Amino acid sequence: MTWKRVVTAVVLIPLVVSLVLAGSTGLVAVAVAVVILLAIFEYFSLGEAIGHRAYRLWTAFCAMMLVYVQYLAALDAQHSLNDGAMVHRVFGTFEIPTPSAADVLFIFLIGLTIRILTTRRPLVEALPAAGISSSALLLVALPLTYALRLHGVSLVGKYLLLFSLVITWIGDSAAYFVGRTFGKHPFAPHLSPKKTWEGAVASFLGSILIAIALAASNLVNIVAIHLIGMAAAGNIAGQIGDLLESAYKRSAGVKDSGTLLPGHGGVLDRIDALILAIPVVWYYWSWIYSPRA
Repeated sequence: MTWKRVVTAVVLIPLVVSLVLAGSTGLVAVAVAVVILLAIFEYFSLGEAIGHRAYRLWTAFCAMMLVYVQYLAALDAQHSLNDGAMVHRVFGTFEIPTPSAADVLFIFLIGLTIRILTTRRPLVEALPAAGISSSALLLVALPLTYALRLHGVSLVGKYLLLFSLVITWIGDSAAYFVGRTFGKHPFAPHLSPKKTWEGAVASFLGSILIAIALAASNLVNIVAIHLIGMAAAGNIAGQIGDLLESAYKRSAGVKDSGTLLPGHGGVLDRIDALILAIPVVWYYWSWIYSPRA
């Protein structure tokens, strides 16, 4: 299992790094859309394992709409003039507004309502179907779209997104190997029996050390204390996201969300930490640290 895990990482990591550093935000949006689709369909399968069928196509469509509006928001940030009008949305005397994630969630609500009221499924399925569909959109799709907001930040966006990925990868690897070798004290036995406090601490320290190394190298033009703060917040969020996905799997009675990635399980297994780490880094950047400050 370990060699499969390593081989899969060796193949995927260079591809992801190349995409983030060399690809446009539009290309990253396409990749994020594919990952989200794979992840939410694995999530739907978890629901079906306990008899809860989602409204798959409508939820997937709205997930792609979220990707699109987050891409537009990233585009707005890249093309704004001193926080003024978005130059690519001004036509003569008119400025076309950018739809938001809240708009998509409202559209999802309307469509979900129509779907529930017109379905031929047994009424007993209405509540579970609404729950699985809504949670797939809110707990998987929406958080991952913040990868586009990060990538769209002027000048440093691609480095911020790569930073989010790297602190998660390093944290996961440190937790896995330290936990297997030295782990003795269970971290959350009711959710994930194999996770230990030793692994959790190693994960946190690994992310902090990466932030310190990047700050010392001056590869990213961000104040060191904030780089460390983002690493700390992102790592804690990532570990919570990992536990959250473990709760989903235990609820469904399965070990992995899928089998697509050898040694890692499914796509949802591989990105569970990123689901919370990426938006937390984004909000740290936009709320706590700002290059305008």
